[in-house]
Amino acid sequence: MIVTRLEEAQLLGHIAELADLLVDTVDGGASIGFLAPMDRTAAIAWWEERAAAVAAGHLAVWAAYDGSRVVGTVSLAFPDKPNSRHRAELVKLMVHRDARGRGLGRRLLDTAEGAAADAGITLLHLDTETDSLAERLYGSAGWTRAGVIPDYAADPGGVLRPTTLYYKHLGVHALTR
Repeated sequence: MIVTRLEEAQLLGHIAELADLLVDTVDGGASIGFLAPMDRTAAIAWWEERAAAVAAGHLAVWAAYDGSRVVGTVSLAFPDKPNSRHRAELVKLMVHRDARGRGLGRRLLDTAEGAAADAGITLLHLDTETDSLAERLYGSAGWTRAGVIPDYAADPGGVLRPTTLYYKHLGVHALTR
């Protein structure tokens, strides 16, 4: 599998595949901010909205390809305030159901962490559904559990679930990137 960072034009060029991945992820039960069943048109619109953030440098998106098919993605969201340029939020780590169990989630996570460090980011943070498969991934990758917020977000079925907050230090503190 190949993992590559997407520029705005590449994201828009693969929008149908990215939308299919989002639909599969949500319909497969992953709690990433959407309710099931996920509408493909809504998934396309969501990815189209991300393209402007990519173009502005507020979001970095990587896609994993199995041949020519997108089977995974991860993003880093960069804050726009001067006092927070040392950190980024890891968002929307997704792996297609039929590509799971082959280490792709870890590879995407490692890619985002490495790119963040290369960009001078020294602190990453994220939130994920408590007791989910994703939570096990972050714990095994050296992320530190900061706490749990009860009833934080609805899972794809609409049931309120707790969310766990994580962070990871990447290096020496620096305010520039």
